[in-house]
Amino acid sequence: MAPQPNPVHSDETLPTRSDIIIIGGGIIGVTTALELAERGHEVTVLEKGIIAGEQSSRNWGWVRQMGRDPSEIPLIVESTNIWKGLSKRVEAETGYTQCGITYLLNNDKDIAHYSHWSKEYAQPGGITSQIIDQTKINQLFPQNTAKWKAGLYTADDGRAEPQWAAPAIAHAARKHGAKIFTRCAVRGIDISGSKVSGVVTEKGLIKASTIIIAGGAWSKHLCDRIGVRLPQLTTISSVLRTKPLEGPMITASGDNYTFRKRKDGGYTISPDFYSYSALTPAHFKYLFDFLPLAIKNFKTTKVRLNGRFFSEFADIFNTSLDKISPFEKMRILDPTPIDWMLDLALKNLKRDFPVFEPLETVERWAGIIDVTPDEVPIIDSVPKISGLFISTGFSGHGFGIGPGAGRLTADVVTGDKPCVDPAPFKYERFS
Repeated sequence: MAPQPNPVHSDETLPTRSDIIIIGGGIIGVTTALELAERGHEVTVLEKGIIAGEQSSRNWGWVRQMGRDPSEIPLIVESTNIWKGLSKRVEAETGYTQCGITYLLNNDKDIAHYSHWSKEYAQPGGITSQIIDQTKINQLFPQNTAKWKAGLYTADDGRAEPQWAAPAIAHAARKHGAKIFTRCAVRGIDISGSKVSGVVTEKGLIKASTIIIAGGAWSKHLCDRIGVRLPQLTTISSVLRTKPLEGPMITASGDNYTFRKRKDGGYTISPDFYSYSALTPAHFKYLFDFLPLAIKNFKTTKVRLNGRFFSEFADIFNTSLDKISPFEKMRILDPTPIDWMLDLALKNLKRDFPVFEPLETVERWAGIIDVTPDEVPIIDSVPKISGLFISTGFSGHGFGIGPGAGRLTADVVTGDKPCVDPAPFKYERFS
């Protein structure tokens, strides 16, 4: 069973109109809402399930700058700076801690790649990433017994608590005037001519001149309903947490495993080798968009047929706005964790870090990650539909980059000076 995010109650009376509607109550949706509400805009967040019910509460909890795609570096630096003062800003605990993150490396190709990345992108971008040797690794991780050729270490990277962060941000957005509705699915977007005019929810129509789709893995389905092309697929990430245990404070990944210390004293642990994707009709629709990524990750991505293919195929024909939508039938995506992957991760972790031998698992869960063909998000307006914006496709990076992405999304929507160059996140690169 997945850990439950801190509760955020729903507002009661649905408005008949709002200046800005945000579809999706994950980390991207609520950070965007906070930014807009702080600037004095009338904002309504609509979430089909609960705030942070899906990947925003199920991720690893890393706030990672290192190893980023070069186009994301300015945004993650901005986001990290926001994280550092976020708990104070929202007057609630997000769990953020600047703990440092290390990639423990034995593969010569990986060492060469990260050496190049550190020199060419990290240092010019203001990130403190550095290649370290076995001696430094032993100093950082005295509990490890493995021999590593090298590591990539970033001292000012951090971690936060996924079950705390988005709910805390949502509460802060509400304090600044945002309205937040849970268990209120958007069935479709109302378009008049070439402009958005509102949304049809399961509880009624809300008029609006600006709509932001921040629905994570559901964004593609919303776009399909209005004929907007959004190449997006999903993968499954399996995670577990343990009872409290004395051990490393620095977050790290090693030989097919990752770990990070939790505020409750336990650890969040995940495999870091295979990625599973449930086959859907979108795999055929966007085959050529994703072909380069599929070739690149051929050895580490596995596609499997299950019931999701047939349910999504049926959803293609379920577009009526006056009937129960797919978004109501599946309030929260809750895939089954892949136990053999978690078991192998634990085996390798205990081999390299004997301190983990006595750990006791409390929970295992899985989440759905939305992915774009270049693994970089879309934060942009939609051409030819005035007032429609997309902030999605964070490809497993959304939690750490969320506060910066929310700020940039708000900048793009309002026309304010963008906090970073928005060019790498343009929608047109996939059209």
